[in-house]
Parts: sequence; C-alpha cells; structure tokens
Amino acid sequence: MDADSKPKSQADARQEVRDYALSAGFDAVGFAAPDAGPEAKRRLTEFLSAGWHGDMGWLEAKADRRVDPRTLWPDVRTVVVLAMNYGPDRSPLDILERKDRGAVSIYAQSRDYHDVVKKRLKRVARWMHGHFAEEVKVFVDTAPVMEKPLAGRAGVGWQGKHTNLVSRDHGSWLFLGEIYTTLELPPDTAEADHCGTCSQCLDICPTNAFPAPYRLDARRCISYLTIEHKGHIPRELRPKMGNRIYGCDDCLAVCPWNKFAAPSTEPALAKRDALAAPKLIALAKLDDTAFRALFAGTAVKRTGRDRFVRNVLIALGNSGSEDAAPVAVDLLEDASPLVRAMAVWALGRLLPDDTFCEFRDAHLVKETDPDVRAEWAISASGRMEQA
Repeated sequence: MDADSKPKSQADARQEVRDYALSAGFDAVGFAAPDAGPEAKRRLTEFLSAGWHGDMGWLEAKADRRVDPRTLWPDVRTVVVLAMNYGPDRSPLDILERKDRGAVSIYAQSRDYHDVVKKRLKRVARWMHGHFAEEVKVFVDTAPVMEKPLAGRAGVGWQGKHTNLVSRDHGSWLFLGEIYTTLELPPDTAEADHCGTCSQCLDICPTNAFPAPYRLDARRCISYLTIEHKGHIPRELRPKMGNRIYGCDDCLAVCPWNKFAAPSTEPALAKRDALAAPKLIALAKLDDTAFRALFAGTAVKRTGRDRFVRNVLIALGNSGSEDAAPVAVDLLEDASPLVRAMAVWALGRLLPDDTFCEFRDAHLVKETDPDVRAEWAISASGRMEQA
C-alpha cells in the first residue's frame, strides 16, 4: 500500500474496515479492545463453579483463554466483532402447536452458520491484511472466545437476561464472528443494557433453566440437552421438551426488541423447507445414511443420528398420538442403547398398560444395557403408581 492510500487516522482505518465488512455481507460491525471485561470473567467463574456447564468440559478446560483474548494470541490489539442477521420470517413458536412435527431451532434450518460466517470473516481478514499490512486471525464460536461479552463491549448489542446477545436493530437474531488483529483501532462505546424490567425470556422457558436473570443453568436448557448432551436426558425434563428436537428458540422469540428486527435476506442462510416442520415419524425412521443426507451442510449433522433420534422419540412420546407407537416399537431393536431407552420411554406414554407390558416382557429378557433395562423398570413402575 503506497503512502497516499494509507488512512489518515485510526478513525479512518476503522471506518474503512466497517464499510468493507458491511459490503461483504455483515449486518453489524463493532470494535473492542482485547478484553472481555471483569463482569464476563465473574459470570464464567460462577457458571463453572456451579456446574451449570454440564458435560461441556471444554468450557472449563479453556476458561483462562476465554476471559483474556491475549492468552489466545498475545499480539492482538483490536477485536473486530462482526454479526450476521438470521432473523426468521415467522414466529418460531408456531411450530410448537403441531405435535406431529419437530421443532428445529431457526439457526439450524439453513446451511451451517459456522461455514457461512467463517467464509465472510476470512474475506474481510484477507482484505485487512493486504490493505493495512497487519496480522489477523479469525474466530467463530468453535474457538475459546467470549463472543457475547466482546460484542457488548464493541457496541453490537448487550447480553440480555437470557444470556444471549440482543441488538436494538436485530433483536436476538445475530450470528457472531471475530477478527483478531495487530492493527490498533479505537474501540466503540459499549452498548448499554436495555432489558429494563422485562422478564419475558425468563418466564417462557419450559424447563426453568434460568436460576436468575443473566444466569443460565445449561443442564436444564433444551438447547444444551438436545445438542450438546451426549447421554440420557433427565426424565423430569422430557415432558417439558414438547416437540423441540434440536435447540429451543422460546427465550429468543419473545424478546420485545425483535419488533425492530427484519427477516434475514442472506441467500447463504436461506431456510430449508424440509427442516421448517419435519414429520416426527419420518425423522424417527432415519438410519445413519439417511440422517447424514437430510442434514448435510447443516449444524444438525454434527449432533449425530443417535442423539437426534433420541430427541425425536421424546417428541413422539409427548405427541400423545398412538400412530407414533409402531416406529417406536421398531426402535426397540436399534443398535444404540440411547435410542432404545427413549423408545421405551415413548411407548410408556403412548401405549395402553397391557400392550406396554407385553412389549416389556418380550424385550426386557434380551436387553443387556443397564440404562435401557432401568428405563423399562421405571416406566413400568410409573404406570403402577398411576394405576
């Protein structure tokens, strides 16, 4: 870059970056010093100390790198926070009334946002490197980066009482990515908290996953349970999941700031019709090959077929439809104990007592997995208690 083309000031450089990022397809851009702030560190420490992270051990393992971006890259001088709007064109809550259909979180109904955002981040980062002759690194939420606190400090939004980022322009519907750079740029003013006395996001949570405003117990969060949790979902939470089979948008969907949000017009994030209201019975029949084909290129694929069908079986059990029973019966022979156990639970809610007991007697004698055997026993005893 010749001398005449160099920006006259740091403010000019910041504006050039902002303009280029917006032209590259991002909807919001902010700049922050490489510091997540003391409040972020305190909240993360409390979250981990309380065990609210469940079996997400990677959060604890890299906690020190999360609270201080400079431990991830000592040379960083500025964090550029970029955001893409993925707002829906209809309420994500509507699908919850259709008990024979599965509710897939809005963000997962399109191409995996990690791929979309990272591709755009790399484009902006390459331009910055060439234009300013400074070093850059790009991150999405697969790296130990405290995205939401940094976004707040960069003026992109604030962390609402549901712990997600809220924007005055885009509501609760933003994907985040970061560019760490050695380029020194003036930080933006941090966004103030505009939640006020509103508690709609806390009140709507089906599983009471918020111990207090701005606090999340992930072990009770349906998004965590259906996506991150690898084992059996606690029995007391299964009925509360309804037909949510991948993620949960309830706390996001009711945020009053969404009234200012517009539906996403980004072609790369176009929603797939097949994922908007998929039939539960069809999803339960997916083997691994069919699962991979249906969810190719989406975030759902990373969960794997067994965990996904586990979620679907819970939704079938909550549907109350005896038409769902045959597919659950077929899955009593599934290779995965995770699937077999939830097939037992679903049948325990769908079948009459005598029919359920017939299946129990036929399958329990040949079942070797202790968790599945326990599911048969607990489901049977629960019926006796209700009788």
